[in-house]
Amino acid sequence: MKIPAIYIPHGGGPWNVMKESFGGAGGARTGYQGLKDYLEALGKRFRDEIKSLLVISAHWEEALPTLHFGSKPGMLYDYGGFPDYTYAITWPAPGDPALAARAAALLSEAGIASAREEARGYDHGTFVPMMVAFPAASIPVAQLSLVGGLDPATHFAVGAALESLRSEGVMIIGSGMSYHNMRHFMSGDPRVMATSKIFDDWLAESVALADPEERKKRLVDWKKAPGALECHPRSEHLAPLFVVAGAAGADLGRRDYGAELMGVTVSSHVFGG
Repeated sequence: MKIPAIYIPHGGGPWNVMKESFGGAGGARTGYQGLKDYLEALGKRFRDEIKSLLVISAHWEEALPTLHFGSKPGMLYDYGGFPDYTYAITWPAPGDPALAARAAALLSEAGIASAREEARGYDHGTFVPMMVAFPAASIPVAQLSLVGGLDPATHFAVGAALESLRSEGVMIIGSGMSYHNMRHFMSGDPRVMATSKIFDDWLAESVALADPEERKKRLVDWKKAPGALECHPRSEHLAPLFVVAGAAGADLGRRDYGAELMGVTVSSHVFGG
């Protein structure tokens, strides 16, 4: 069985444990309940089919695609200004050195040099959405970095090299945000919402293209999309999608979730599921 590859929004900071994300007027304004429901449903949908997770977080960049080989990753609280209890969150999912080694071998076979490390913990782009989707923390996880410079074609090539993992029980998850302009979240400006929706619709249309080469061309040239640079002044939160789309091969893609979050439109995209 071939496991789907999926690109998800991970939200802002440790939203999953913040009562402000869900209660009262704050919850109504942020839209986090919808994201929580989606991620929980995603985990229930696939957890019995998955042997391991390979997660590409927007919050890890290296000069080369770098794989985490640790067997017991710690926690990396890579956010600031939140309550003390958010720096005591734990999600003790085991690492997967064997998967990391397999991924490194596949990259090498494709002529892509990679690196390894063992010290880095789970950043919030990994542990926040994964602890919502997979709260039991029982599925092993390997982490893969983005590549500095954020070149879309490079990330497509990395994903394409790893496609066969999906036939080995591995779910490849790109964790980012389909909209990421920190200046405009929760702005209340209808122009921001309109721009985010236009870009999100373009993204969904591009992901759903049946011809994988046409899909790749559209996504690699994402800066030509309407509203692209307003939605992504820097593309680190979009780059995980390129890895996932590369790993999709010829499988069809579709928008799996789309909703308002923090005053903008965000979405999730699944390939082959």
